[in-house]
Amino acid sequence: MTALSPVDGRYYKTTSTRLRQLFSEFGLIHHRLEVEIAWLLALSDHPGIPEVPTLSDAARKRLQSLVAEFSPEQAQQVKDIEKETNHDVKALEYFLREKLKEDEKLAGLEGFIHFACTSWDVNHPAYALMLDRARTEVVLPALESLEQKIQGMAHEYADIPMLSRTHGQPASPTTVGKELAVTVARLQRQSGSLRDMRFLGKMNGAVGNYNAHLAAYPEIDWNEISGKVLNALGLDSNPYTTQVEPYDQFAEFFHALIRVNNLLTDFARDVWQYISLGYFRQKTKAGEVGSSTMPHKVNPIDFENAEGNLGLACAELNYYANKLPISRLQRDLSDSTVLRNMGTTLACGNNAYLALERGLGKLDVDPQRVEGDLEACPEVLAEAIQTVMKRYGLPDPYEQLKAFTRGREITQESLAEFIAGLDLPDEAKQRLVAMTPRDYIGAAAELARQV
Repeated sequence: MTALSPVDGRYYKTTSTRLRQLFSEFGLIHHRLEVEIAWLLALSDHPGIPEVPTLSDAARKRLQSLVAEFSPEQAQQVKDIEKETNHDVKALEYFLREKLKEDEKLAGLEGFIHFACTSWDVNHPAYALMLDRARTEVVLPALESLEQKIQGMAHEYADIPMLSRTHGQPASPTTVGKELAVTVARLQRQSGSLRDMRFLGKMNGAVGNYNAHLAAYPEIDWNEISGKVLNALGLDSNPYTTQVEPYDQFAEFFHALIRVNNLLTDFARDVWQYISLGYFRQKTKAGEVGSSTMPHKVNPIDFENAEGNLGLACAELNYYANKLPISRLQRDLSDSTVLRNMGTTLACGNNAYLALERGLGKLDVDPQRVEGDLEACPEVLAEAIQTVMKRYGLPDPYEQLKAFTRGREITQESLAEFIAGLDLPDEAKQRLVAMTPRDYIGAAAELARQV
């Protein structure tokens, strides 16, 4: 009841628990710890750093268990230390130092925790891992599930003819399934961009030159060590940075996610419109209320909720993408506050994906309403007639149909009379006269089944 953000208040039940694990303060400290341990293990493994004891298998497992067994209670201990240090990464260093002192298997390592590192050698890989894991474990699975739902509907409704509307006006017919298939194809393409992306990391010191590293061990290839550590964490190494990695890769990720969210906003609005037109019926649930005063209403709230969340997510993602790659000279701290909000933004998007899938599960096509709109608009066959006229070389086909149809009430009978007066082969005339709007769907059904 007192949560400031809706993702931890009103939408608590639908907000991904995994996103909380990844992007909460606990999640951030946990990922920092993972990076610190990976760096310490790399120092221990290098023969050119004899001052760091080589670890036995048991000692390595003990060190790795500090990450695997890290708890919210331990994260609170780090926060308590931060009250004194007023520095979050330094607080973690002090916490880890005490942990190593307590374990005789790890004695002698504590002096090399955070060795030659700046805070952002820990923070940036931590944030990159958080985004990477959120993408792999939360975002992509939710999008895949939504895509499969829309794909199933595209196949199910592949053959149901539907009146198109371009500029809001009746246009050449399509099928319900084909219009759903368009979203499936778009989602597949943009999800692929998200899936193929690799995140970068940096572990190259205070201003990106390995200054302190080389002062202590000038003979060691620190760029190689850094690259190995980052690769082992699942990240690519960026050797050209200031104190901060430039975040261009983050911006690419945010822009890719904006494209996904934009196409789903387009989809949510279209489905909302089809519900308004009566093409889709919404299933009712006992006890649910659509309006506080109009008892007959069943509102398309899932699609409205999704649109709102997607818009909010896009606005924030756009800000991140524009802001993060900009840093004064070698470093300013304005990125830090921004990065801490990413989890809320991803939660808004993910809640939208879930709302869309939930809303789609409540829909059934209303064949009578769809059929009725088609029957009421025989004038959409004018495109077919004038195109056949072009094939057989009749003069001014577009102009003839324009004069015949615009501003007039058109019926199947009046179209048949018009066709009868054309200088067309009998076979072509018969085919056009027999055609109805529900037949005039082109390859729509086939396209829907193929997606």
